[in-house]
Amino acid sequence: MTWTIAPEPSGSPVAAALWRDYYTEVSDRWYLLHEGRRTDPAELEREIAARTWEELTPPRGQLLVGRYDGEPGGCAGVLLLHAGTAELKRVFVREELRGRGGAALLVRAAEEAARALGATRMILDTRGDLVEARALYARLGYAETDAHNDEPYADHWFRKHLD
Repeated sequence: MTWTIAPEPSGSPVAAALWRDYYTEVSDRWYLLHEGRRTDPAELEREIAARTWEELTPPRGQLLVGRYDGEPGGCAGVLLLHAGTAELKRVFVREELRGRGGAALLVRAAEEAARALGATRMILDTRGDLVEARALYARLGYAETDAHNDEPYADHWFRKHLD
């Protein structure tokens, strides 16, 4: 069984399912850590419906989907912010597929997509409780930096020069 990574339309059913899985996990993790409960179902549905991956479309963005043995198993997005700088967004691998190398492949594919958009560096932000993500980024050569945005849920910011 192997991973394949390919661009995916941001409005596809596959993208919608991955968005639901991604948002449910990060929201539940935040609420469990800070309030000892999962996300309220009504809030979860409202937030899932309110946000899309539309920004991750050409010519300024790209949504990539990783399939494991042909089944959608993860995603990563790239958004070109301005000349030379892209942002890595929404890296996610479904829990049952973690530990099989998909996250690193998705990030590397996102770096290639950023280069194709003209980026020479990639930036990202993440939360402190997403320790797996922070370890992944460090392992892939991302350096922690000062804040580059005012995202309310971000605790850590990273950058990497794309060679």
